[in-house]
Amino acid sequence: MAPGSSGVPKASPAVYRRRRLFVGGALLMVIALVITGFAISGVLGGASQQASSTVPTTAAPAASPEASAPPSAAPSASATPTPSATPGCNQNLVTISASTDKAAYGDGENPRLTLKVTNGGTVACEVNLGTSQMEFLVTSGADRVFSSKDCQAASEDLEKTLAPGASETANFTWQRNRTVEGCQAVAAKPGSGGAYYIFTAKLGSKASPKAVFQLN
Repeated sequence: MAPGSSGVPKASPAVYRRRRLFVGGALLMVIALVITGFAISGVLGGASQQASSTVPTTAAPAASPEASAPPSAAPSASATPTPSATPGCNQNLVTISASTDKAAYGDGENPRLTLKVTNGGTVACEVNLGTSQMEFLVTSGADRVFSSKDCQAASEDLEKTLAPGASETANFTWQRNRTVEGCQAVAAKPGSGGAYYIFTAKLGSKASPKAVFQLN
């Protein structure tokens, strides 16, 4: 060792350059890490703001309809009144008549019986002309010979509007047979040979005048 020199050997210039390069590189790494940290923080912050701005807010529930029904509107004073239905015919103003197509019938000829109802009032009215109301009745003295109701399978109502003075008719062909209530079988047949019979038309509680005919 040379006189006047210290005990620590001096580093070569190459070693100094390597140390400076190492320190400089470390410093650059620190600076890069700091910059990267700021960048990551900014990205995370932006993403957080974006996420918070895109998350939909919970919508308030729609109001449910009230259980009570709204009050009905008061009728208008200017509302047009609904016309009333056609009234039923006054029975005192309705007439029932009975007729036959011939006055006398030969052997094998079946009488055609006609019921006619007429509105004798001054206004139109409704009358029930259904089979539930009609009856074609044939008698001979006290003998009840035939009734269209005895063997009627079914009956129905039929409302008809009759203008003042107007009429409606219903026809029934009698087969010259006997019937009894309940439609029990009857072996006997009405007599002929010039016997007279009476046809009475009925509609509800009203009955017609008698129509007389003859069976030969």
